[in-house]
Amino acid sequence: MIILGLTGSIGMGKSTTAAMFIDRGIPVHDADRAVHMLYENEAVVPIEAAFPGTTLSGHVDRALLGKALQNDPRGFPRLEAIVHPLVRAKEAAFLRQHRDAGAKLVVLDIPLLFETGAEDRVDAVVVATCALEIQRQRVLSRPGMTEEKFALILARQMPDSDKRARADFLIDTGLGLEAARRQVDDLVERLLARAVG
Repeated sequence: MIILGLTGSIGMGKSTTAAMFIDRGIPVHDADRAVHMLYENEAVVPIEAAFPGTTLSGHVDRALLGKALQNDPRGFPRLEAIVHPLVRAKEAAFLRQHRDAGAKLVVLDIPLLFETGAEDRVDAVVVATCALEIQRQRVLSRPGMTEEKFALILARQMPDSDKRARADFLIDTGLGLEAARRQVDDLVERLLARAVG
């Protein structure tokens, strides 16, 4: 089974690219979605202990947590120490399930793949990318996004140029949906051929 890591900086089209793999019938483990689920379950108690006042009605309130981290960015490693092992456990269960089912190719959608050293857990990495001006336009059009928030997010992410240099494959999402879909289709065909061969 080939494990393909998918990553890309904010606004680069990573989630749209992940959906294209799903459309092709390729199982995708979405680390962000796993975090959302953990914020409703296993992560609530340890996050409240580490960041008092950031949970409401039995779930982590992302806005309150975000504010706490904005006020003290040194909290990021503390949060990661809680969340990353829980996400890794979900990922391991996903891989077991699909290996047992005989899948030839799976995708791990990991936003901070290079930043967290996750490339060691995959066979190859594909990076979703686009021109900087397209990225900026996409991100700043999101509800509640500000220049300050965008700068804070970018500061925690490896520059896109570095990600592209370290990638095994690229999906350029700046050329439109159909062009991106063709690139995904081509990559799936190549990797499935490699898995069979």
